Amino acid sequence: MLTLIKLVHTVVWAVFAGAIFVLPWFIAKRQWRWVAWLGGLVALECVVVAMNGMRCPLTVVAARYTTVRVDNFDIYLPVWLARWNKTIFGTLYALELVWGGSLWFRAEIEEKRRTRSYP
Repeated sequence: MLTLIKLVHTVVWAVFAGAIFVLPWFIAKRQWRWVAWLGGLVALECVVVAMNGMRCPLTVVAARYTTVRVDNFDIYLPVWLARWNKTIFGTLYALELVWGGSLWFRAEIEEKRRTRSYP
């Protein structure tokens, strides 16, 4: 059962890590719908983790099947990545939000300036 949980956890992690990795491409291309969907997906994950005491719910489930508590006992990642996962991907996500938000905001201001009609 632990193997199945670790596999599912790794796949779920890969989806969210992948979303964080592709966000810069969509930001650079000004694909705001994709940015909103992917950013929202990651934000939802952040809410779930925060509501669960800063742990993935799958970690709690995996803990029922083993007494081992190394940083990667619940996922197929190297120990160093499992240990620094939230720091690494949280920082990347925060930077992407700031960058994407600033580009979007500037684009909105520019659009309003261009479409403003003067009497």
